[in-house]
Amino acid sequence: MEKKKTLVLGASLNPARYSNLAINRLVKYKQPTVALGLKKGNVGGVDIVTEKEEFQDINTITLYLNAKRQEEYYDYIISLHPERVIFNPGTENPELYRLLRENNIDFENACTLIMLGTNQY
Repeated sequence: MEKKKTLVLGASLNPARYSNLAINRLVKYKQPTVALGLKKGNVGGVDIVTEKEEFQDINTITLYLNAKRQEEYYDYIISLHPERVIFNPGTENPELYRLLRENNIDFENACTLIMLGTNQY
């Protein structure tokens, strides 16, 4: 599987949360992973930061925030120039789709966990 540096946006320390599962699965599949969430901590060896850091070489942003919570991150997402954004179930957002299109950033409505498990990542 090709290495695609991924930002998990909406990362959680709670092991029952899908963002937490996604971090662990990304690590398992040896994908370079960074994470941004509300609380600092570490999941699967990945530090969760709480500030909008200027991460370099982000290929994929996988979203675990609902549409309303995404609004404060629009400019941040675009500033990272990812190749794609994955809208996991429950994160669909036509307003952000439009902004991504305007900035030539690909996006898809998909589940990161399933994509990894079926070698479609």
